[in-house]
Amino acid sequence: MPGFVLAHDVLTLLLAGGRGERLHPLTRDRAKPAVPFGGIYRIIDFTLSNCLNSGLRRVKVLTQYHGRSIERHVHIAWNLFSHEIGEFIETVPPQMALSDRAYLGTADAIRQSLPIFEEAASDEVLVLAADHIYKMDYGELLSFHERTNAQTTVACVEVPASEASRYGILELDESGRVIGFEEKPKTPKPIRGRPDTCLASMGIYVFDRDVLVESVVRDAAVPDSHHDIGRNIVPSLVGGDAHVFGFTFADANRKQVKYWRDIGTLDAYYEANMDLIAVDPVFNLYDDEWPIRALQPQSPPAKTVFAGGETGDRVGTALDSMLSHGCIVSGGRVVRSVLSPLVRVNSYSQVEDSILFAGVHVGRYAHVRRAILDEGVIVEPHAKIGIDLAHDRERFVVSDGGIVVVPRGTEVKAD
Repeated sequence: MPGFVLAHDVLTLLLAGGRGERLHPLTRDRAKPAVPFGGIYRIIDFTLSNCLNSGLRRVKVLTQYHGRSIERHVHIAWNLFSHEIGEFIETVPPQMALSDRAYLGTADAIRQSLPIFEEAASDEVLVLAADHIYKMDYGELLSFHERTNAQTTVACVEVPASEASRYGILELDESGRVIGFEEKPKTPKPIRGRPDTCLASMGIYVFDRDVLVESVVRDAAVPDSHHDIGRNIVPSLVGGDAHVFGFTFADANRKQVKYWRDIGTLDAYYEANMDLIAVDPVFNLYDDEWPIRALQPQSPPAKTVFAGGETGDRVGTALDSMLSHGCIVSGGRVVRSVLSPLVRVNSYSQVEDSILFAGVHVGRYAHVRRAILDEGVIVEPHAKIGIDLAHDRERFVVSDGGIVVVPRGTEVKAD
């Protein structure tokens, strides 16, 4: 088991209220952090597992868009701690106490939730995005924050300069103090001596409580603000009296290359799932030292049936794939794919390089290639998905990378 850093006096806020519009239609009926990932998980499970493995047991999840999808999952899968000893993981919907409007941004979400600071008195506040895939011991980040006497600490990760315009980019001096912060710059400043690499904000922050409170309240009075932690709050603190430091990502994934994925687009989401099925996966779900917790429904084991007759054309196989509990590959062929619980793949069908959410049913002789099928999709016998992208664009969303996304509950008919 991981070595716990028992930081019980730290309040952790997970920001889980975003719409995730670039993941549509997967976010049509659920919040982005509630989107399934890796078969049995939800995206939020990775951040919450990091909290659990880091010994952080005072966690508030701020919800808004399709908040019920997050609330239900957290209540069922993460009902772990005892309020009697000051531990909790709970969701916080918009309170409407300080405003009659929905959250305008991450900073506004925190400002409207300030009453919870009184409930959980903490000198430090850890603020986390709930929609990234990575492993991190937040105890190391908190120790760095205290050791440097920082008032604000921004966790950052190295990214290629060619991709830096997608992120908030930090510039650090030799002591690690942040001397520059720019959101999605067209000409990002690289790391000194490394012109091809930049430091990107991970959406992970530690604030001294008073600094955070004063900052979000002050930001609320700025008319043209986006009311966002990354765009507005951190830049307003850099160069002022507040001590703002950058903490370089310490990866708990224990691989040669650090792993942190922002899966905000359909292609990034697809690629991160495909990272899991390699022989030596770049993101390791099988590490007992850093377990990722998931809701485990009562379902039977996965199985493959039909070993083929003399012709060998009816064989239930799954190669280089992940099969969740309750899956049945009945005479079909599954290759390089991720199957969520209770998926059924019938005889003579093919599923290749695809992600199938819970309850998907693939009929006989159907062919699914480079696709994401949401919950309850029924692919009728002989139907094809991902074979003719021009035709698929007429009926479904197709990503820039050519991934076909079929919405929840769709019945896909044969042409």
